[in-house]
Amino acid sequence: MASSALQISTAISSSSSAFLGHLPTTTNNVRSSKVFLPARKHVACKCVSAPSAEQTAYKTKVTRNANMAKLQAGYLFPEIARRRSAHMSKYPDAKVISLGIGDTTEPIPDVITSAMAMRAHSLSTFEGYSGYGAEQGDKKLRAMLASTYYNDLGIEESDIFVSDGAKCDISRLQLLFGSDVKIAVQDPSYPAYVDSSVIMGQTGLFQKDIEKYWNIEYMRCVPENDFFPDLSTISQADVIFFCSPNNPTGSAATREQLTQLVQFAKDNGSIIVYDSAYAMYISDDSPKSIFEIPGAKEVAIEISSFSKYAGFTGVRLGWTVVPNELLFSDGFPVAKDFNRIVCTCFNGASNIAQAGGLACLSPEGLKAMGETVDFYKENTKIIVDTFNSLGFNVYGGKNAPYVWVQFPGRSSWDVFAEILEKAHVVTTPGSGFGPGGESFVRVSAFGHRENIFEAARRIKQLYK
Repeated sequence: MASSALQISTAISSSSSAFLGHLPTTTNNVRSSKVFLPARKHVACKCVSAPSAEQTAYKTKVTRNANMAKLQAGYLFPEIARRRSAHMSKYPDAKVISLGIGDTTEPIPDVITSAMAMRAHSLSTFEGYSGYGAEQGDKKLRAMLASTYYNDLGIEESDIFVSDGAKCDISRLQLLFGSDVKIAVQDPSYPAYVDSSVIMGQTGLFQKDIEKYWNIEYMRCVPENDFFPDLSTISQADVIFFCSPNNPTGSAATREQLTQLVQFAKDNGSIIVYDSAYAMYISDDSPKSIFEIPGAKEVAIEISSFSKYAGFTGVRLGWTVVPNELLFSDGFPVAKDFNRIVCTCFNGASNIAQAGGLACLSPEGLKAMGETVDFYKENTKIIVDTFNSLGFNVYGGKNAPYVWVQFPGRSSWDVFAEILEKAHVVTTPGSGFGPGGESFVRVSAFGHRENIFEAARRIKQLYK
């Protein structure tokens, strides 16, 4: 009621409204009255901003893995993607062509996707449904991998472990070897070898003056040694990561060179982890598998993938070969420990992806994959011809989908930035693959044909 309205003679800060909480909230049975607060007894209420989230964030008592702190900046390819995104924000109307990250662009052949679609649909039926499969992979797929890629090389179905990709198996192998080993890598090489070694605790700190981690043997692979290391200068290493055809240089090791590598491993008691993810791109008589070299089964593991053959970068399917003949220093089979790692860390590759793998290895699938590889190799030729016409020193391209271009005396990150800024084309700075990659950029042949032609035109215009 109007006659019951409360009259407050003193202004009170809104932050002090809680002081009035004892007053009635209704006027029923309340006499008309006035409430007076002493005029000289003002209440001072100080408004204070809340502490920032950073100051009040709860912290656990778990110590951060010190090995993670050793890693330098971000992983190479996400960093390139970040810079690409920043460039697109700066130039929203530019058509940016990505020839940096080695991601396939062409559709997966229909013979392969049809098999995956059928397998996916069968999961909706009682007859076709299946849950967990064998951690080592579908038995039929393992047998087909052995007969297709390792026929007459003495590799059995039981030696093959199907996975969700070679990159994942690199980390599983590092878990197998543990923290007390020393690795050797080609310099330059795929950064996952080094980063996984750091995370496992196999290395010391990064040495900024030489751009290397302590306790990793960097095997320099440059034009002067035909991209194959001088093994006589390499100190003893327990595990040797070796990729052929090499990512990023595109160079494939010869039979003679791989024979030297196998003998080096035997002489030093080392294990080779041989990455053959680009073997289908080999055009000459270079070996496509380390197991083509006599004695390799006693010193080598091979990892491979369908990613760059069938466009499975998103489907995820690969394999690792661990021969029964490969033994640790105490005589225990390496394959048995790797099987234990796989069974502990992995529930097996997707049954749908494995159906795609079986289709890849059918006569029709092999033909279709070959056509896809040939398409990318034609892209490679366009890129090689472009840089050759401009007078650059150009390497790779013959046996791999990567072209390795030299810019003498220049920072590879500066060249990357220049090509991105002025031509709107993404490449990969060579130093991201190791100190041996400085002054080079890697150009990927994975792209639609019209984009390859357009990128070539822009690069010619930039460096003419």
